[in-house]
This record gives sequence, C-alpha cells and structure tokens, in this order.
Amino acid sequence: MPHHRQLAAIMFTDIEGYTAAMQENESKAIELRERHRQVIKQAHENFSGRIVQYYGDGTLSIFQSAVTAVQCAIYLQQAFFQSPKVPVRIGLHIGDIIFEDEQVMGDGVNLASRIESLGMPGCVLLSDKVKDEINNHPALKTVSMGIYNLKNISRPVEVFALVHPELVTPKPGTLEGKTSPAQKTMPAVNKRASPKSVAVLPFANISNDPEQDYFSTGIAEEILNSLSNLKDLKVAGRTSTPQYNRENIDLREFGERLGVKTILEGSVRKQGNRIRIIVQLVNVSDGFHLWSQKYDRSMDDIFAIQDEVALAVTEKLKVTLLEKDKARITKTRTNNTEAYELYLKGRFHLNRRGGAILTGMHYFQLAVDLDPDFALAYTGLADAGIMAALYGLAPPKQVAVKAKEAAEKALLLDPHLSEPYCSLGAYYTFYEWNWREAENNFATCFQLNPGYAQAHYWYGLNYLAWVKHDMVEAEKHGRIATELEPMSAISFGMYGAILNSAGKYKEALAACTTGVELDSNHYLSQLCKGLTHLALRQLEEAEVIFSLLVRATKGHQFATNSLIVTYYFMGKIKEARELLNQLKAKPAEGFVGYALQALSVSLLDGVDEAFFYLEKAYEERDPILLNLKHNRLVPPKLKADPRFEQLFERVGFPLD
Repeated sequence: MPHHRQLAAIMFTDIEGYTAAMQENESKAIELRERHRQVIKQAHENFSGRIVQYYGDGTLSIFQSAVTAVQCAIYLQQAFFQSPKVPVRIGLHIGDIIFEDEQVMGDGVNLASRIESLGMPGCVLLSDKVKDEINNHPALKTVSMGIYNLKNISRPVEVFALVHPELVTPKPGTLEGKTSPAQKTMPAVNKRASPKSVAVLPFANISNDPEQDYFSTGIAEEILNSLSNLKDLKVAGRTSTPQYNRENIDLREFGERLGVKTILEGSVRKQGNRIRIIVQLVNVSDGFHLWSQKYDRSMDDIFAIQDEVALAVTEKLKVTLLEKDKARITKTRTNNTEAYELYLKGRFHLNRRGGAILTGMHYFQLAVDLDPDFALAYTGLADAGIMAALYGLAPPKQVAVKAKEAAEKALLLDPHLSEPYCSLGAYYTFYEWNWREAENNFATCFQLNPGYAQAHYWYGLNYLAWVKHDMVEAEKHGRIATELEPMSAISFGMYGAILNSAGKYKEALAACTTGVELDSNHYLSQLCKGLTHLALRQLEEAEVIFSLLVRATKGHQFATNSLIVTYYFMGKIKEARELLNQLKAKPAEGFVGYALQALSVSLLDGVDEAFFYLEKAYEERDPILLNLKHNRLVPPKLKADPRFEQLFERVGFPLD
C-alpha cells in the first residue's frame, strides 16, 4: 500500500466526560460534539491546519509549524470557554508521521495522543519537542509539568503546559493519563501497623494563589515534625509528592504501604493575614473520621493551631504524654510569623533540590535576619549551605564555614535539635575531612532522633559509601531512610545512589524508578537513574534522561558532565566537545565544581589537564572529589596514573 513520511506538528483534541454525558443527556452531548467540530473546523481554516481524522469526541490534525499549532490551540480553548462551554483536552507533539492511504500513524501520533490524555479541560499540553520549537517566541510561555513515562513510549517525556491568562494551567506533577503504571516498581512496606501510628499528608492548597503551596506543605510538615518527637507514636515520614492527595489514593493500600493505622490530611486557604485550616484524622481501615476541626484564625494564631492539631492527634490515638513530651510538641520556635513564613518558603525550596537550594538559602537568611533567635531557620541555613556546595552551586569554601556557623548557632539556641548535628556531620566529612568529628556528630544526631531520614541517607552515601566504602552499612542506612520515608523521592534517590556505588545496578534502577514515580520532577532520582543506565552501558536510555535534565536545569554540571560521558561512549565526540566547551565557559556566569569536570576532561583533553581540575577540586574542597576514589565511571587511564592514588593519600581516607 502506498505511503509516505512527513514531519509535522500533531494535535489531538478530546471532549472530557463525553461518554458519561451521552448516558446522562444524549441530545446535549451531541450538541457539544457538533460545537466541538464546528470550532475545530473554523480554527484549522484560520491557522492552515489539516484535520486528518474525526473520532467520536475528538480529532487528530496536523500543522506545518509548531508555532502555528500552538496558536491554534490557544484560539480553540478560548472559543471552547465561551458558552456553550465544551470541556476539551488538547495535546501537541512534533514528530515523524506516516500517511498510508487515508490513515496516519507513527510514534509521533501515539506520543501526541498520550500527552492529550494527561490533560484537563481548558489546558494545552506540549511535548518537550514542541517546547523547543517555540522557545524563541516569548509570547508563548510554558511551565514544566514534569517528566512522564508514557504508555508504550520508549523514552521519558518532559511535558509542558501553556501559560496564558485564558487557559487552565495544571499544577506541576499532578497529571494523570496513559502513563506506565507506577505500581510496578513501587515497593510495599511489609509492616504490621501499630495502633498508635499516623501518616501526615501534605495539606492541599485551596487558596487562589498556587504560590501558597509552600505554606500548606510547610504546615503539614511542621505538625509531622512535632509528632515525630514522641517515642510512643509511630509517624510515617514526609510524602514528597503532590499526586498523593485524598482523591487519588486508596486509603487502605496507602496505610499498608506506610505501615500506619491513621492518616492526617487537611487543606489550607490563606488570604492576607487570614487563614482557614481544615484537618481530619482518618481511620485507614474504613475511612471513618476519628476527628476533624476547622480553624478560622489570623496568622498570629498559626502556632497555636499547629499545637492544637498535634495534641488532638495524640489524644485520639491515646498516646501517653509526659510533661517533657508536651513541651516538645508545643515549643514555640519563633514569635515572628513573618520569619516563620520565610522559613517555610526556605524548606519548600530546599526540598526541591537543584537550583532551588539557593532560593531556599535566601529565605532562611531573611528569616534569621528577622529573628536572630530562630533556631530552626539556622538549621535550614546550615543544610542549604552544605547542599549548595554539594550540588556545585557555590564555591564550597565560601559556603562551608557559614554552614558550620549556622549549625553551631542553632545548637546554641536549642541543644536538643538533632538536625544541626547532621549538618555538622556532613560538614566535617566534606570540608575538613575530619572523620572522627563526622562520625561523632552523626552518632549524636541518631541518638537524639533515630527517625531522622536525612541523617541516614547523608551518613549512608556521603560518609559510609564515599569515604569508608563500607557498602553493607551504607545500604542498611539507605534502607532505613526509605522505611522512614516510604513516599519520599529524596530517600529513594539517595538509596539508589548508594546501590549504584555498590555496583548493584538492577536494585539501583528499581530504587531510582520508584523515586521518579513518586515525583516525576525529582532531579536526584532522574540523575541516578541515568547514571545507572550509563553504568550498564544502556547509552540511549542514559542520553534521553541526561538531555532532559540538561534542558530542565539549564545546564547543571551533574547532568552536563553525565551527558558528556554518555556522548563519548556513543561516539558522539563533536556533541561531547560542544558541551564541555559550554561547561568551561560557565564560571564567568557562576561557579562550576571541578571534580566531575575532571572526568569529562580526561576523556576529551587527556589526563594531564584532568589532574589540573582534580587539584582545583582538592584546593576548593569540592565534596564530589570524595566520590571519585571508588567511582566506577572514572576512566581507567585516570585511575592508573600514580597521581590519582597520591591525591587521595593527601585527602587522608580511612583505610579500606
């Protein structure tokens, strides 16, 4: 049968809920379908599009230009918003299509269909390729929805939504449609739930402003942190993902996964100085509300509300509270509500990792400037400094001392905090290479709070795996972190990194995939997944992931160096060279770490220049340097050079 190929911008449209509408009122549903077709026909005439096929309640069409297709999609949604409204989803992709007689097929068509399935009425979703095509058109603004594993599509796809005053913009990370089922790799937590056990879900932000997400998420996390201080109560760690809301989960399955009997959920509306918080404690087995409460207060009452909620949970679960326990729950961290909001913003951005770390650091600094006695804000400042150096976002020497000072200030204000000891453990590991002090601080942190997941994965990866190379203990602490936070992408990303360091690539891939399923935007989980593919020499899979990350992070050094190495092994030397040149030019704009650059340089420019970068890493105390001693991606010619072993003798690693 005759056929030909063509590159085209592909549009899928679909009326949401059409089948249900037909069952409810057939004539009204047919009217909607006819209006949908009339608007589609007129729009395609205006924008030179070609309607290839009508489906019962949808269409497939093509355009010669991605920009024109996007402009047509905006026009369509504006028209569908007018009465009588038609609830339409629109998905766009640009790719190779095959014409065979009157039929159109090909991977490009399938991908556009999958993207449309993720949408909601009133929004326009784009593939990463369409986003690339409209980058030079500032009037066409977009926001990333995350990276999705679409059903029957071989590569992960970053999906974007158009941002327009007359369009619906979904919340990033919340899209659902024809994706690969997350349950395939999601680990079950085989624990018998204690009667005195609770999970705290992120509270829903029902304010009109999506920028208030930090506040609703932060309130829930602060309540969780208060409850975590009680030894008589089992509290499941943070849930990092926005998709785990009350409407989308099976409570019984969720409770079994977390190993809890009850779930605390809620919503927050904040307007100016007024807040409305609605909370309910739900029994997992039958969905029965054990307790619920609505608070209409001013921001000045926020601490009292958090205390009341935490105390109500302990009362309903019959947790015995000693006076010291009650004091821990109701301890006032600051009396300055503005400083507290800044602290919540800092935590919100810090938990996102990547470039958002510097944003978090900024908010923590503003918080301590407003309230110099706010111990928790100093702990955030310490963590942000450690992470800024670890991620290569700032010169380590510049931020390390400040991180240490912030941690020590926090302990001076509140000696019972566990978090600053974790920060100090990382500080002595990364910057002073003082292993005894590192061990002592991590040990103190575990003694004060054995349920602090961050301490387990920092100690497991950065000290036990990188420095001591004790992989048995490293894996144990990584596992503990995932058990403490079984719905946290951060914990699974770090556990995946530990397994990768141990050479357990199959297990690492499973852990990282779980992290991605928990949060499709999670940088560390995506990065570790790509590194595992690279270690397995699954180069095409690695290339797809690193390319997406380079674009999403605007060339962050972890993703860029990883893509350079991948290109090198694929024989794409020209592409690798272009990326390395871009990386070398970056210090003019901001700091770039030296240790990973040494790997890329050793492949393309030779060993001598690589050691120039390794010396720079040594002088600057680049934390990633510690990772290189046992890293399997270090080129053999670099490891075989006597200078490599001499370098780590100067670092003074403990004996293997």
